Amino acid sequence: MINIKGLWAGYGGLDILRGVDLLVEQGSVNCIVGPNGAGKSTVLKTISGLLRPNRGSIHIDGLDLGGARPAAILGAGIVQVPQRHGLFSKLTVRQNVLMGAYIHRRRRKDLDHLYQSLAERFPLLRDRPDAPAGALSGGQRRTVEFARALMLEPKVVLLDEPTLGLDPAGLEVIRQSVHAMRGTGATILMVEQNVRFGLELADNATVMSAGRVVMTGTAAQIRDTPDLMDVFFGSARRPDGAPEVVEEATGQ
Repeated sequence: MINIKGLWAGYGGLDILRGVDLLVEQGSVNCIVGPNGAGKSTVLKTISGLLRPNRGSIHIDGLDLGGARPAAILGAGIVQVPQRHGLFSKLTVRQNVLMGAYIHRRRRKDLDHLYQSLAERFPLLRDRPDAPAGALSGGQRRTVEFARALMLEPKVVLLDEPTLGLDPAGLEVIRQSVHAMRGTGATILMVEQNVRFGLELADNATVMSAGRVVMTGTAAQIRDTPDLMDVFFGSARRPDGAPEVVEEATGQ
């Protein structure tokens, strides 16, 4: 589904990603973890077209999308839910969700049907369709953002720090929402700072440090790796065995 090879990308002439390889299977939930400045969010931005790669390739469902414009990538069925909340606080839950289908040339009846199908997976859409988004909790707002992204019936959903700033109740809402998204058949690639939470949700995981991939495997394998915390505290080793210091950088 997602096949990235030798990806280099960055900001202002500085490469943040340095030779990233990533393989994501169709229909799976995948999580990228790593310390601040590892380049996790930069991977998502490059996939979604917000950042152009300097080198390397990005193939999704057989399509070469490396360097494509965001509109073309969106049209290919790849959507991103960014870190920061992006709801219209004065609009209702239903209105915010329907905004996700603004590029679809469909009859209103078809959009209503799609909304109802999502409401079967996301109870909030069924129970509080007329609630203003500004009155929702953090976890509930995230749920509306997930549902809005699914109005495009995407093949791939990119989630950037979905639990950022949430309390335990919010985490449970996100857990249920990610399971609901998976139920639609979408492939999910998420970046998550809450390592334990992310690895519990994911099938497979990738650990990044200083712009490189340092570990890959099933989420259970990564979770049970004794050296995992060494990666987070800067004593990871590159694939060639040389020690590598974790570097901090902005915009990641």
